[in-house]
Amino acid sequence: MVIPLFSISKTNLFKSLRYQPRIPPGVPPFLVHPLYVQEKCYLAEHSTVMKHSTVRLMLSSGFALLTSLSLLAQSWDFIKEKDGIKIYTRKEVGNSLKSYKGVCDIHAPAAKVFAMIEDVNNTEWWDKNLNQIKVLHYEKQKRAQYYLVYDLPWPVTDRDLCVDVIATTDPVTGVSKVIAGPLPSLIPESNDMIRIKEYRQTWTITPAGKEMAHVVLEGLVDPAGSIPDWISNMVIVDSPIKVINGLRQRLEKK
Repeated sequence: MVIPLFSISKTNLFKSLRYQPRIPPGVPPFLVHPLYVQEKCYLAEHSTVMKHSTVRLMLSSGFALLTSLSLLAQSWDFIKEKDGIKIYTRKEVGNSLKSYKGVCDIHAPAAKVFAMIEDVNNTEWWDKNLNQIKVLHYEKQKRAQYYLVYDLPWPVTDRDLCVDVIATTDPVTGVSKVIAGPLPSLIPESNDMIRIKEYRQTWTITPAGKEMAHVVLEGLVDPAGSIPDWISNMVIVDSPIKVINGLRQRLEKK
């Protein structure tokens, strides 16, 4: 598991506007397009008959903006390639963190790659900073729950994390996914560690021939607390490389 820690500044869309629009209940403020603000001001001065049309205009503009933001969130920035592993990062809309993606091809059948990734009892290739791995529940190639403790270098406080995992395979395409997310409140928090609460990670394994698999690792983690920049810069790029490379080495040497 990797901990990307870069942050991006947030933008106040209404900072430079004197007029603050009335937003209907349930509509997030960032969905209000500046064109709607101008239209609303005009209508407030000249007519109240067009109220419902204005709301429809606002929603239409908002959905258009939301679509644009979604497309932006799907744009990955290539960072580097090492040992045949390509690393990308991207800014997440509504989040101050960056997500990561590692991509590579492994000379092993997709089913074999999937079996190693989802097996929580086979952790020798996992992050070397883990000093505790406790399996709480495991259903082979279906479901897993486990508890992790990360031993981080001084003066950074250790982190712990409860993880819930769903594993699936499409019977038609043969594409497998291992999707992990946080499992809150299962194990009490410790005063000696900082609990990671925002976390998501997905492995996607696609058959690329009889003895080849295309592997993609995507994720986002908020490590919480205060993390020095040198650790942030290291893990956002190097951790996915180390994890994928460890997996590949174990599979290709067998």
